[in-house]
Amino acid sequence: MTSGGDIHRHEGRLITAEYPAFYLVCCYTPNSQDQLKRLDYRMCWEDDLREYLVELDGKKPVVYCGDLNVAHQEIDIKNPGPNRRNAGFTDEERGKMTALLASGFTDTFRFLHPDTTGAYSWWSYRFNARKNNAGWRIDYFIVSDRLRPHITKADIWSEIQGSDHCPVVLDLDL
Repeated sequence: MTSGGDIHRHEGRLITAEYPAFYLVCCYTPNSQDQLKRLDYRMCWEDDLREYLVELDGKKPVVYCGDLNVAHQEIDIKNPGPNRRNAGFTDEERGKMTALLASGFTDTFRFLHPDTTGAYSWWSYRFNARKNNAGWRIDYFIVSDRLRPHITKADIWSEIQGSDHCPVVLDLDL
């Protein structure tokens, strides 16, 4: 990411690959951590990342994916009430996702499945969360708005075990 000087480079969280028709940006977003001790850094990260994605989008479409460590809407988390102000579900983090989408990007899963509930990509290892489907949707494929007509599939493969996350998939007809 060129924005933000070198403050983000030491964490190795972003890989950008250029293809003929688009950029693919894979990300592991910083977690705000317990007591939100990294929330200020996270807000800086989000602003710089949005600037970077908008810059890339000015050249060609962007496919942005990864563990973005935010459940954007209440529908994206099993228990929104008790999780408010927890890392990944603060108003600040959710607001930054809203700002990213408003700057010319589409959440592919919500685009195809606007009202689907119980669709999560991460579950805590504690309290039988996966067994009870008490999860969060924090893994995303987000694309430049101009790729919206090319989205043919955006799914969450929750049946795949082996991690506290499951795969998310996107098919584009380019």
